[in-house]
Amino acid sequence: MKIRKKTVLNIAVMALILSFFVTPLGDYSKVLLNKWFSFSPEVTKEVNRGQIGSYDWKLKDENWDFFNFNRSKGRVVFINFWRSWNIQSVAEVASIQKFYDAYKGKIDFYIITNEEREPVEKFMANHGFTFPVTYSIVGDPMPVDGSKPPCS
Repeated sequence: MKIRKKTVLNIAVMALILSFFVTPLGDYSKVLLNKWFSFSPEVTKEVNRGQIGSYDWKLKDENWDFFNFNRSKGRVVFINFWRSWNIQSVAEVASIQKFYDAYKGKIDFYIITNEEREPVEKFMANHGFTFPVTYSIVGDPMPVDGSKPPCS
């Protein structure tokens, strides 16, 4: 029985498509594709930049201790909402790590998730990220909209 070239090509394409959805190679490929095809945001003109209305926002730090966002009043802040299971978030956090390395100590970073602590710590360790993770308190009012991560 002779296998035709077209049949071999079809099997190879099907195997590639299947690996994209089922294997860890697929997860890596999805992150890579998101990095390649995601747009670069424009810098907002200083006149159009919004102000946070209320600084009364309860959060948890990486040690799971409560704190209030008031501690950043009058300072430059970077706020990002992300999820460790969200492919777009995973593609974005590598850039956030570079940004954090360049500006830590100069601005306050709030990289916020609503996940439990254990999967987030595992994700951070697996990827070698060192930026501080902040945990939102589900049900507490937020001064900014973080309902559709990733968003900054």
